[in-house]
Amino acid sequence: MPRQHGAGGVERPSLRGVAAALTSLAALAAMSLVAGPAVAATGDAGPCALPRTAAHHSLGLDNWNGSYPRPDRTLDAVMVFLSFPGSEPALAPDVLSADYFPATTRFFQRASYGKFTLRPHPRQRWTRMPHPAGWYGIERDWDSGRRTAYLRDAIEAADGEVDFSLYDIVYLVADPDAPGVDSDATKVVNFDRPLRADGTDIRRVVTVFEQHPPDRNVLAHETGHVFDLADLYHRPTDGKGDWDTYVGDWDVMGSQFGLAPDLFGWHKWKLGWLDGRQVVCVQGEADLTLEPVSTAPVPGGSIGTRLAVVRTGEDSALAIEARSATGNDRTTCSEGVLIYRIRNGTPSGGGPVEVIDTHPDTQSCWDRSVYPPLADAPLGVGETFTVPGERTRVEVADRTPSGSWTVRVTTGT
Repeated sequence: MPRQHGAGGVERPSLRGVAAALTSLAALAAMSLVAGPAVAATGDAGPCALPRTAAHHSLGLDNWNGSYPRPDRTLDAVMVFLSFPGSEPALAPDVLSADYFPATTRFFQRASYGKFTLRPHPRQRWTRMPHPAGWYGIERDWDSGRRTAYLRDAIEAADGEVDFSLYDIVYLVADPDAPGVDSDATKVVNFDRPLRADGTDIRRVVTVFEQHPPDRNVLAHETGHVFDLADLYHRPTDGKGDWDTYVGDWDVMGSQFGLAPDLFGWHKWKLGWLDGRQVVCVQGEADLTLEPVSTAPVPGGSIGTRLAVVRTGEDSALAIEARSATGNDRTTCSEGVLIYRIRNGTPSGGGPVEVIDTHPDTQSCWDRSVYPPLADAPLGVGETFTVPGERTRVEVADRTPSGSWTVRVTTGT
């Protein structure tokens, strides 16, 4: 459905004007000239690195929350398969593990440019729970007492055969065919007080209740929470309405069904997959060549600039990145330069990221997109957009033969 224009809008100049602008801006970008002061963020900080706040899964990234494992190395995950009295599983554990691996490992290898490997260790037999699944009252908004009983019973039942001290991540996978198993209850549970097993603290577990086959990319989404990433979807207060108004298809933490589910460049910066060499903090005006965040680096080469950031306040920033039909984004609806807001004080599920729709009067891929109004959010070649409420303008000059995008960012500072 068409929507009203906001304060900002895409400027589409005449063909002659486009040609002149592209020639001028492409020449600047090709020579890597900086028309104004562009400050590159260094390491994990820099002038555009918002500070981490007390918000749940804060998107601040000046330091890492040490209670979460950081995926900058190989991490080991155990998969425990839970059966219940009165119900014999119809599927073998190896069938269920194949629903998630190696697909989830490959997702993170692509997203991290090979810097992180998730190494699964699926158990080869069922672990019997002491009560039927229905006894635990499994559902999305789970009674905390029953949920705690489920988790304690599961860890106790598996402890005799699993050395939990060997693993960084715990997946508890319920028999999908057992009566009382609700697929809507799949989530990560964080403990106020860690469970203790094999001399190690278990601070959180991923509880999996998916049907077979499961939702696409569901384990990548839940594993993102293990790494302190927030839910980016909007949950309607009455349970009805659209869940994908904040980010649409553009990050797996918004929707596991998204057409472009690779993690935002900001997430990759937070997780340590991008550093100061790939992030530019713009103050003034800068001409940049942005490599798409989903594109793998050339073998033997370095990762080029993947993210431009404009600091807009004490607790907010604009992020600018290129998205293309490569890697995890190979099924994307549209390609171009994506702009989104970051708010480090907004908690998980409250809208800490908001994709800015640079084409508010149109929508795309209505038959495939989780939220068609944002499916065509990126800017294309020859388009200019001024961000509503900010003094920031983004111009897309050209797309290089290698697939990068030449962009000019102008701020009001």
